[in-house]
Amino acid sequence: MYRNIIFDFGGVVLEWNPRDFLMDYFLNKRTEDIVYDLTFGSTVWQELDRGALTRAEGNRAMLKEAARCGRTFEVQTVIDAWEDMLRTNRATVKTMCRLKLAGYRLYYLSNIAADTFAHIQERDFFPIFDGGVASFEIGVNKPDTRIYRTLMQRYGLAYDETIFIDDNKLNTQAAYNLGMTGILYKNPKSFTRALETCGVHLPRKSATVAQATANAPKP
Repeated sequence: MYRNIIFDFGGVVLEWNPRDFLMDYFLNKRTEDIVYDLTFGSTVWQELDRGALTRAEGNRAMLKEAARCGRTFEVQTVIDAWEDMLRTNRATVKTMCRLKLAGYRLYYLSNIAADTFAHIQERDFFPIFDGGVASFEIGVNKPDTRIYRTLMQRYGLAYDETIFIDDNKLNTQAAYNLGMTGILYKNPKSFTRALETCGVHLPRKSATVAQATANAPKP
């Protein structure tokens, strides 16, 4: 019987489509690939998520590498505008509210930099979580199993009572290898079907985040 459901942020609770973002700005596949490797796909980005660099340090490092490639303008464009991607996925939040009303405990587990996490904490959905772990806090990124174990130990969660949702196959596989049920998030409909396949039946009643948090059964 499942009691706990863990959510990734980017690509699940928040919109996260860096390839589409780059295509909208540059409309050139070669440019998109180069700029992706200099930004979202770079080791610098991973170090930001790991908390090893501040945003200012990370931006300087990316721009330094961009200058070597003659891509300073493009990388600066990404630095100035990338957070516009992080729109709240209202379909996921609606499902979270229904899960909360059904008595499930909800957690987050995300590769995320400290400054971005601070912004997310201000979103209306954040109070619905019972807790979570962000990568920058412990210096470990998914799919390293240490970040999963940290979350499970911190809240005393049982692996066989837990579902983990992520848009990255490697991350869901890591959760599965530890004994959790992993759901690869693709879209709202397939997500709902996957929950139902796991025996998680959502109440028909919908609610706002505030209503779900106030009326949810105590863990």
